[in-house]
Amino acid sequence: MDADRLIYMANQIARNFEVRGKQGAIAATADHIDKFWDPRMKAAAYAALEQGHAGLSTIAQGALEMLRRGHTPAPQSLATTFNAVDEAGHSDAG
Repeated sequence: MDADRLIYMANQIARNFEVRGKQGAIAATADHIDKFWDPRMKAAAYAALEQGHAGLSTIAQGALEMLRRGHTPAPQSLATTFNAVDEAGHSDAG
């Protein structure tokens, strides 16, 4: 997947969680990316982070750094709490 598109997506997720304050938004963004992005998407986003991609918001960057360090936050939203019940497909889509 195109790095610019992933950065756009990470920033959109981060923007949705901004109301939680910086640390809460970082944790919620990391949780969402961890639960819903496939390994290829995460790898490409980590590569963009390592290359210093200028388009990352502070929150998205913090979330990717958290995940890259191996820290997985506890579920931060009802979607990821629902996802934790080990249902097939790991989706909150119904």
